[in-house]
Amino acid sequence: MVPFTSMVLKPLERSSEDVDIIFTRLKEVKAFEKFHPNLLHQICLCGYYENLEKGITLFRQGDIGTNWYAVLAGSLDVKVSETSSHQDAVTICTLGIGTAFGESILDNTPRHATIVTRESSELLRIEQKDFKALWEKYRQYMAGLLAPPYGVMETGSNNDSKWKLGTFCIEKFVTPLIEPHVPLRPANTITKVPSEKILRAGKILRNAILSRAPHMIRDRKYHLKTYRQCCVGTELVDWMLQQTPCVHSRTQAVGMWQVLVEDGVLNHVDQEHHFQDKYLFYRFLDDEHEDAPLPTEEEKKECDEELQDTLLLLSQMGPDAHMRMILRKPPGQRTVDDLEIIYEELLHIKALSHLSTTVKRELAGVLIFESHAKGGTVLFNQGEEGTSWYIILKGSVNVVIYGKGVVCTLHEGDDFGKLALVNDAPRAASIVDKEDFNRILRDVEANTVRLKEHDQDVLVLEKVPAGNRASNQGNSQPQQKYTVMSGTPEKILEHFLETIRLEPALNEATESVLNDFVMMHCVFMPNTQLCPALMAQYPFVPSQGTEQEKMDYALNNKRRVIRLVLQWAAMYGDVLQEDDVAMAFLEEFYVSVSDDARMIAALKEQLPELEKTLLLFLFPQHKVLLQQFNTGDERSQKRQPIRGSDEVLFKVYCMDHTYTTIRVPVAASVKEVLSAVADKLGSGEGLIIVKMSSGGEKVVLKPNDVSVFTTLTINGRLFACPREQFDSLTPLPEQEGPTVGTVGTFELMSSKDLAYQMTIYDWELFNCVHELELIYHTFGRHHFKKTTANLDLFLRRFNEIQFWVVTEICLCSQPSKRVQLLKKFIKIAAHCKEYKNLNSFFAIVMGLSNVAVSRLALTWEKLPSKFKKFYAEFESLMDPSRNHRAYRLTVAKLDPPLIPFMPLLIKDMTFTHEGNKTFIDSLVNFEKMRMIANTARTVRYCRSQPFNPDAAQANKNHQDVRSYVRQLNVIDNQRTLSQMSHRLEPRRP
Repeated sequence: MVPFTSMVLKPLERSSEDVDIIFTRLKEVKAFEKFHPNLLHQICLCGYYENLEKGITLFRQGDIGTNWYAVLAGSLDVKVSETSSHQDAVTICTLGIGTAFGESILDNTPRHATIVTRESSELLRIEQKDFKALWEKYRQYMAGLLAPPYGVMETGSNNDSKWKLGTFCIEKFVTPLIEPHVPLRPANTITKVPSEKILRAGKILRNAILSRAPHMIRDRKYHLKTYRQCCVGTELVDWMLQQTPCVHSRTQAVGMWQVLVEDGVLNHVDQEHHFQDKYLFYRFLDDEHEDAPLPTEEEKKECDEELQDTLLLLSQMGPDAHMRMILRKPPGQRTVDDLEIIYEELLHIKALSHLSTTVKRELAGVLIFESHAKGGTVLFNQGEEGTSWYIILKGSVNVVIYGKGVVCTLHEGDDFGKLALVNDAPRAASIVDKEDFNRILRDVEANTVRLKEHDQDVLVLEKVPAGNRASNQGNSQPQQKYTVMSGTPEKILEHFLETIRLEPALNEATESVLNDFVMMHCVFMPNTQLCPALMAQYPFVPSQGTEQEKMDYALNNKRRVIRLVLQWAAMYGDVLQEDDVAMAFLEEFYVSVSDDARMIAALKEQLPELEKTLLLFLFPQHKVLLQQFNTGDERSQKRQPIRGSDEVLFKVYCMDHTYTTIRVPVAASVKEVLSAVADKLGSGEGLIIVKMSSGGEKVVLKPNDVSVFTTLTINGRLFACPREQFDSLTPLPEQEGPTVGTVGTFELMSSKDLAYQMTIYDWELFNCVHELELIYHTFGRHHFKKTTANLDLFLRRFNEIQFWVVTEICLCSQPSKRVQLLKKFIKIAAHCKEYKNLNSFFAIVMGLSNVAVSRLALTWEKLPSKFKKFYAEFESLMDPSRNHRAYRLTVAKLDPPLIPFMPLLIKDMTFTHEGNKTFIDSLVNFEKMRMIANTARTVRYCRSQPFNPDAAQANKNHQDVRSYVRQLNVIDNQRTLSQMSHRLEPRRP
């Protein structure tokens, strides 16, 4: 994402390139997604960027406003006081990314609430005079985007009731996916008037069926009754699957037909609103008439031209329609598959991030879909007892309290209903009544077991069904098991040791149970705490029972500890070689097990595996000396994982652009780097280490930051200088990147060969990433003093490929050559997708979407329509709506080996981490550990099958292609790229 460097400049200092960069960045912010381009362009000219720390009061209730704000990052609390004192102010909601507030400056009315930053936040600020000027000039655009009384209110006959005392007023500001329709509890129709684009889609599909498979639309007889001109649900799904490769499953096809059913363009003969993959009859809207015409030759030709675009549109809208279809069903009629789909959706809703898996699964069974148009429907008013809880799935709402005005805006993923002041809800999933919610909470508490010591909880377990949900269907007494919700580290360890099953047939299940603890213990129980605890558990003998019972328990306990240690060693692998505590423990543990194995025959079978594990650690490989961290280092050798103890030779630059070369471990801290620099320079007094990008952005590194070499940007460099000279530092000339493109080199290379060699190299990088690096990255590697070098390089490769695309196009001065380049990159992306290299696929598509490339209208106009369609299909997979549902559906159909879109995995783990506390009442929140471990295991799944290079491809001489893709030379300065783009195609007057 492009930083807001350009917005730091004063408005008068901004160049046209700066404005373009700001415009591109703001388009990605939810608060501005519906703004007219002209209005947004003006905001780029006058807006200010502010970065505020946690706890800063933006303004107080009663103040006269001077600025309008939008939240770009972070969050802010909205506090309202019933008195003139701010001491009793109550936080009524939190403003997140995409929130806009402060319209009261238009008429100088006092602020209706106090706004305080909840965390470090980035804001866009527009001064009052500029905001009023925008209002005067763009009133017709802004009226539909601002809250009442400044915005447009569509309320029908209930207009006056909106402003009754204390009403919580909600206005939706986004275009609905379904046109306004009556609530569905129950309803006769879904959509009153079909949208034009869905009407057109229905016509294209009908004509395509009549042209390609006319037998599908005919009179049908069933139970002595004739149904005119109908299709069968299963046949429609079959036909859809045959038309395009972008439809991967019958479920996806059902969702696409459901889009037409919702708009009334395709109708069930008995007016049911759920499209089903069954022998049920459906009729196109055009066939409702007796004399429905057949398509003309001209219409058939149009159909052939528009069919793929139509299917692409429906594939984008289908998942939402399918979800709405499921939520419209009465809870008792939902299938196991339906519940799983709802549950997957709930995993990514911000308002539910803190709830346990069990509660989310219970919610999946009681959620009801509601859709409301802008204005009109009163849910409940002040003073009434709230009966429903709402979660916003689509749309956004403004919260207005009489006498206080707009106090906040709620968006997708937010919830409301805890305040009994709601009017005119957006599309929402609601729990039918509070009894459902209370029942869920009661059920969870009833199934909770709490182990106490000294009147304090030390372990909290929850009873859940054993195995998958489907296996328990129809079973009146499903098996139950207890899962850890929270506890002290020691009690969680004891619980897992007690529940390990030693039978060989259950080893797989045992590993699954233990995996979460083994992977995540570094967060809450470091090796300095775990190793002594394991050593103490090994000889443990209970104090009660007969002698035989004590002996049996002690033996099984030893076997369980050995089993856990083996899984722990397998998970951490080479990482343990760098930990003195772990190595000392393994040696001591091996001696204890060896001694016992001489007397206890049952332990002998585990001893060889333990010996094999220990030998690997006792004879580690020699340390590796790395020259630098450019991802194109290697000329012929295959990459090997980088370890924290490996040493690196690295250049650290001085203010005059001279440099000194230091040799330190990869995981070295900034303090150690400073020490090494001081040794070379003869003095280090007052020095700081600065990370500088090619664009001149400078960051002073903290003394406890570790492994800083791998976190540099593509063309970034490290500088050492006295603190007082920080402002005088400038980038090196070499950081600017190439001045001549390499199109002459790689245009002769086959697109498939390029994609193939890129995939081989990306797989090498991906295969080096340890699952634990994702944990370190999520929680902050400085907490563990560990390197994430392999993950850093893999993430940097993504940026490198993205900027490679932009660099080559911007360095190509000939329009015809640029068109060829667009075609080349689209072909490479297609082959990357074919090779299941989704990381490079997305990097290329995002490169083509970069503003420096996307603005080249004259170049894109000359691109053949076939390639435009390919690119449109690629962009649809990048659609971020519904938490990247399109991408997730695609990946779910792929078998390993595959290279995932790593930035999204990181985003998922960060979402879980930031939305859930690590400790609850001083106990480890193990539910959070389980969710993060489950995401991290995606990496293991993607690599669960070996990547076997295509033999035919491997036998060819691809050394030149191989060398090229590993040594990409790029420009990573967005401002420079935008300037180059404007020189290629100046802005039209």
